[in-house]
Amino acid sequence: MPRDDFVCAPTLRVRWAEVDMQKIVFNGHYLTYIDTAVAEYWRAIGLPYPEGYVDAYGADVYLRKATVEYLGSARYDDLLMVCARVSRLGRTSMTFAFEIYREQEAGVLVTAELVYVNADPKTMKAAPLPAPLRERITRFEKRPPHE
Repeated sequence: MPRDDFVCAPTLRVRWAEVDMQKIVFNGHYLTYIDTAVAEYWRAIGLPYPEGYVDAYGADVYLRKATVEYLGSARYDDLLMVCARVSRLGRTSMTFAFEIYREQEAGVLVTAELVYVNADPKTMKAAPLPAPLRERITRFEKRPPHE
């Protein structure tokens, strides 16, 4: 996906504790980077998590699926861009797409997809995504998410 299609792209620097014996970022840390981008996405649409979402809508989102594809490796002190967008809005779920780049390089290091399900926190049963959330996301994205 072209980097310009992503509306949220926080940067972070790889810390020493995140590299392994091979001197590259340990694979599990990429999910932490992605989680940081999700938090930034919520802030960018005006719903800082959890208070902006849980308190505003009386619902919560739960991770249902995570897919990560490793295409390259980041190293200590690299400055990374973690590009994020909502690529799909379902009735009760939303799919985030991610690409991670070294800041000044064109080649993607990691691609990922997270699927979250909106649910009632008391019953843990799926519930429709709130209409105001759909509107915020659609306004924020350069390309509207697939429905």
